[in-house]
Amino acid sequence: MNPDSTALESRVGHVFRDRTLLERALTHPSLLPVLRGAESNQRLEFLGDAVLQLLLSEALYAEFPGEREGVLSRRRATLANGTTLALLARELGLDQALRLGSSEEASGGRQRTSALGDAFEALLGAVYLDAGIEAARSVARAAYGPLPARLAALGDDKTPKSRLQEWVQPLHGNEALAYTVIATEGEDHRRTFEVSVSLLGREIGRGRGSSKKAAEEAAAEAALREMPS
Repeated sequence: MNPDSTALESRVGHVFRDRTLLERALTHPSLLPVLRGAESNQRLEFLGDAVLQLLLSEALYAEFPGEREGVLSRRRATLANGTTLALLARELGLDQALRLGSSEEASGGRQRTSALGDAFEALLGAVYLDAGIEAARSVARAAYGPLPARLAALGDDKTPKSRLQEWVQPLHGNEALAYTVIATEGEDHRRTFEVSVSLLGREIGRGRGSSKKAAEEAAAEAALREMPS
């Protein structure tokens, strides 16, 4: 095992009871021809990917109670894409702890985004097997930090309304969008609003929410789904 593994565990925030799991999480497939009978981190990466999707889903669901499924899915994708996972891996020092074959090392594999992203997911899978979902949740929470701040750093903190405005403004100016309440349902304490958003007088999306603001954001999100990429 890497002599610096204790320092790595300190950065990760988990001390392994089964240290072979940590060793496996750090073993790149390129090392297998040298280590006969060893296992790479690919199976742990498969497991860690599923664990991460669950943890991010529940965290985003709790952190953003007013957001619709499409927004939550987009934010989860931002937090779980390879570039983000590689960034987290570097922050934890996984890049220096990876066990690589000589050819992979020589070709820059230690800084390869895919290798680092896989290592982060494998590490999470290893923590899950070692100590369960609560330990994996604790490690993920510490690695990401507050999700709003992490999303802002990744450039994904904008609301649907602001993103729609950014799309429209260069083409049609600042006053091209209009939001209109078209229906209100329910009692005062449980009211639901339906809002239409129009571009130059033509409706481009509708949304519902428990407040006018939430309904406007939902309408903007619906409009964005119809915009050309």
